[in-house]
Amino acid sequence: MTSLHRRWARVGSLVTTVLAVMNAALNPAEAQRVAASALSPSAAQRGRAVVIASKPFGESYVLAEMFAQLLERRGIAVDRRLGLGATEVAFGALQRDAIDVYPEYTGTGLLAILHDSLTDAMRRDPRLTFAHVSAAFDARYGVRWLPPLGFQNGYAIAVRRETAERFGLRTLSDLKAHPGEFTGGFTADFLGRPDGAPGLASAYGLRWRAVRPLAPAVKYAALVSGDVDIIDGYSTDGLLSKYDLVTLEDDLHFFPPYEAAAIVGPGLVRDRPDAVAELARLSGRLTERLMRDANRRVEVEQTEVRVVAGELLTAIGLGTLQPTTSASVDRASFAAYLWSQRSTIAALTARHLALVAMALAAAILVAVPLGLALERAPRAAERVLGALGVIQTVPSIALLAFMIPVLGIGTAPALVALWLYALFPIARSTYTGVRTADADAVAACEAMGASPLQRLWWVRVPLAMPTIFIGIRTSAVITVGAATLAAFIGAGGLGDPIVAGLALADTRMVLSGALPAAVLALAVDRVLALLEYAATPGYLRRATR
Repeated sequence: MTSLHRRWARVGSLVTTVLAVMNAALNPAEAQRVAASALSPSAAQRGRAVVIASKPFGESYVLAEMFAQLLERRGIAVDRRLGLGATEVAFGALQRDAIDVYPEYTGTGLLAILHDSLTDAMRRDPRLTFAHVSAAFDARYGVRWLPPLGFQNGYAIAVRRETAERFGLRTLSDLKAHPGEFTGGFTADFLGRPDGAPGLASAYGLRWRAVRPLAPAVKYAALVSGDVDIIDGYSTDGLLSKYDLVTLEDDLHFFPPYEAAAIVGPGLVRDRPDAVAELARLSGRLTERLMRDANRRVEVEQTEVRVVAGELLTAIGLGTLQPTTSASVDRASFAAYLWSQRSTIAALTARHLALVAMALAAAILVAVPLGLALERAPRAAERVLGALGVIQTVPSIALLAFMIPVLGIGTAPALVALWLYALFPIARSTYTGVRTADADAVAACEAMGASPLQRLWWVRVPLAMPTIFIGIRTSAVITVGAATLAAFIGAGGLGDPIVAGLALADTRMVLSGALPAAVLALAVDRVLALLEYAATPGYLRRATR
């Protein structure tokens, strides 16, 4: 018993030390905010970083990066949370002051957030739409829309040119003559919005052969390959011209105006009026041509977002062109790209590891005692383990989204979701291990007069150690993978380049997150194998050689 306790104490001490170091480095921006608040409330307001977010598509990345660089050039600290999963995620975070600003579109605000009706006057005059949306957001949510950036980016329903020519498609009304002939490939956002697929089908009387939900990053590839016949794009997409696609005219004017603008949360309006005033300088300066060219450079030429954003600021007179070494990296060399991103990848890996380690440690602290307790209550065991197993069936991104109304975005909801995912394998393996311990050894211990608790600690737990670690190692690998999805709620880690790469159709960027995540999973499993060896009694190690 004493030997076992010493062994677990060594393991616990090592884990505690590692977690302390990681937790200190996990969120430096938040640490600075806490330090500033210790000085005085006014100092915290003046010194805190402005949290800038985007949704997961190319133009949103470019606009958010423009916001960030504009503020940074005026000496205002910025914390980027790019690639949030959807409109609901981004706006929910803005309401909670988890983020301060992100780019949005008036049509989206009107129909997807306010759920208001689109009047004929609004269809004809984008200014009326903006006036209604900005007033309603201020009254209902305390959220301010800054004046429009100067361009619209509405939905563009696109088909292959050969499809348009074969079926004589020029307008959306032309689709009505071909009921059930086309397969639609639409993003989740478009499928769930009143100004999306349901409303479009109702307004035009359309019927699809099938509808396939597609990620924004793959919809163009699916259309070009023929897997789908029609997709939802955006009017400023750079990929429309790359693939020579035909956009169908919205002849019934179903879609509302989609003027782009920065929307800012109540916290930023209250704490940083200087940042709000600086962001307002962008209003009216961007054109559809400028944004189409910017999107083409990002999505087709795969120029870095920060480079394109900086050049746009220079083009509209709000910045000076700064040379960058990373832009000149040979795009044919993946190794050179990884080398140029080494510091970023290292920082993201450290953050990813910290998320995994904290979630896994919390799961071990709960699931192992739970599994031991269930050994004494076998009737309740299957019900409890069954409930934990149900959590495993919930899609990771859905579980993360469930956390937002309670915990907002960032580290906290990610840790809770990862912790929930890690519980079941550890609890199940602990329970199974102690229940299936060598019956003869347990009986011998009982014959010596040991109490049930003594039999548990002296015999069952040591014998179950390899089985317990099977669950821990399984949970660790699962958690490393699931943590990549935490990027959708702004938690950071190796999911950031994966999400950004998918949005920008940049395979190298995706791999720069996916490959380190795979290596990290193998490394974590190897470290846990060494801890398993240290925690397993010597006689069991010898028996398994």
